[in-house]
Amino acid sequence: MNFTRAICIALVIVLVSFLDLTNAVVEEEIKVACVLTELKPCLPAVKTGGNPSTECCGKLKEQQSCLCGYKQNPVIGPYLKNAQRILGACGVPIPTC
Repeated sequence: MNFTRAICIALVIVLVSFLDLTNAVVEEEIKVACVLTELKPCLPAVKTGGNPSTECCGKLKEQQSCLCGYKQNPVIGPYLKNAQRILGACGVPIPTC
């Protein structure tokens, strides 16, 4: 009886530890540093109106949670005229800010 109880307790501890690690990974993925210079690969598409590169699309997807902040920034906002076209070409949803 004590052996079974010990196994059950050990199993519960392992499961709780696993869930805690899973939460830590999920929280880490949600936190993204909003660094505008990370979007440098998108400059050619913004300047020329051409198609965005694969690297640009990847960076946009990484910084998706930052897009409203960029758009609302009075210094950066005016330069984002092509943003909807580029976001659409990359398959990134247009944020509603």
